[in-house]
Amino acid sequence: MLILVIRQQRPEFALLLSLGLSVMIFLLVAGKISLILDLFNDLANRANVNQLYLNTVLKIIGIAYISEFGAQICRDAGESAVAGKIELAGKILILVLAVPIIAVVLDTIAKLLP
Repeated sequence: MLILVIRQQRPEFALLLSLGLSVMIFLLVAGKISLILDLFNDLANRANVNQLYLNTVLKIIGIAYISEFGAQICRDAGESAVAGKIELAGKILILVLAVPIIAVVLDTIAKLLP
């Protein structure tokens, strides 16, 4: 609510406040990520999943979150064109990282077919 009041009076300060709050929230949540990563590693070890695939999926998730975070900051600053470019770059990076996993899935399907 404070941001809405400040945005009407001093838009430049509202942007800085919004950015600061966003970074603070991100840092608070980032501490919990290690617990989730440990859980994923444990599950992958139990299921005998190649660590390379798990790392790739985690990178994809990270790229998705970071590109969305960056795009939202740009939108808050009134730069929707830049936000769109950030989202596009994130999607392209995700596609590039996903190619080896897609290839393995297609190879596995091909082996199952007669």
